[in-house]
Amino acid sequence: MLLFLALAPHAARAADAGAPPRASAPTGAPAMAKDSIGKITEYTLPPDLHRKAHFFSRLRFALRLFGVGYVLFLLWLVLRSRASARFRSCAEALSQRRGVQAAVFTGLLGIPCGLLHLPLDILNEGILKAYGISVQSWGSWLGDWLKMLFLLLGLGSLFAWILRAALDRSPRRWWLAFWIVSVPIFVFLLFLQPLVIDPMFFEFEPLASKAPDLIPRLQSVARRAGMEIPPDRMFWMKASTKSVVANAYVTGLGASKRIVVWDTTLAQETADGVLTVFGHELGHYALGHVWKALAFFCLLTLVLLYLTHRSIGRLLAARGSAWGIRGLQDWACLPALLLLICAYGCLGGILAGAFSRYEENQADIYSLEVTRGIVPDPGQAAALSFQKFGEKVYVDPDPNPLDVLLFFDHPTIAQRIRLFATYDPWSHGQEPRFVK
Repeated sequence: MLLFLALAPHAARAADAGAPPRASAPTGAPAMAKDSIGKITEYTLPPDLHRKAHFFSRLRFALRLFGVGYVLFLLWLVLRSRASARFRSCAEALSQRRGVQAAVFTGLLGIPCGLLHLPLDILNEGILKAYGISVQSWGSWLGDWLKMLFLLLGLGSLFAWILRAALDRSPRRWWLAFWIVSVPIFVFLLFLQPLVIDPMFFEFEPLASKAPDLIPRLQSVARRAGMEIPPDRMFWMKASTKSVVANAYVTGLGASKRIVVWDTTLAQETADGVLTVFGHELGHYALGHVWKALAFFCLLTLVLLYLTHRSIGRLLAARGSAWGIRGLQDWACLPALLLLICAYGCLGGILAGAFSRYEENQADIYSLEVTRGIVPDPGQAAALSFQKFGEKVYVDPDPNPLDVLLFFDHPTIAQRIRLFATYDPWSHGQEPRFVK
């Protein structure tokens, strides 16, 4: 759980007074910047919608920043109040078995912290509802929140037990031992995610059963890439009961790898738009992005663990006694380790975001190349999709650069539409980058 909380915080809003705004009825200037023949050239919004999107963007940025600081504050509070030491004493009093102690300590730490974070989660969800982006009922949302909490507690218990074993076995090389054991487990979890974890939150069906006429066109795109993706690797996901957002993604590893298209995408996109979305996800397949991202994540995790190892001794020497921590091999030390990992993880997140944006840009280019000749104008089909998406979910054309640096894992919509409108190596006698 330490690494999940540090490197994978939940991705990832306030309305005007009166009725919540809806993007389906914008007012003012035309929403799309077009050239003289009607092509989209850049991402724009009419003035009224632009103001709402700008406020929405700044509000979410502020909530993200506050959320990071709040998590660090909660961990500091657990240490400062000596609650961590009391949790340790309770876990050791209940059992001498390390596995049981790990489960008890993780529960005593995770449940109060989760409940203290709940108001912020509720605020975030309430703003999404006010903007009409989330349509999930509060009962369903709370059920998902509880499932996620207990899933993290279960994983947290496992990783806490592994960490304690590494600390006991090798106090000077615990960071390396923990990393060596944790990486295969994390890879296995990625394999299980589409089979076990995702179905806990969403309903999935074969895409062929929901959009059979689309399958041959998707397969023609795959063959254009020199790949054969069978229909049993294409899935439909029911997202419309929870969100109006259109999306698709690639997930899983090996035998569990698949492309998932949300039902909102099928409902909102043209057939050409769906093909460009598919081409983007196909790019992640063809360019090996899943394995590259996994390797990057593992290397970054190793660096974060080493930095934590280098810092924890000084932190315990300065504050360990006041916090009731007996030493590095003490359950009460886990929040201190997590505090350092989260602090360093803020810097690591910047690198991870930049790497992700690079891969997403490559996938966008791949989509434009692989759908050329199958979609009449892939650039315009993709630009239209993102223009409609931006209008529907209030995407700011000019987000705060610090927000992009800290929290964006995709290029901005303005950057993506500019790419879609201008990428044309063929007319300049140049070679395409990926699909020859």
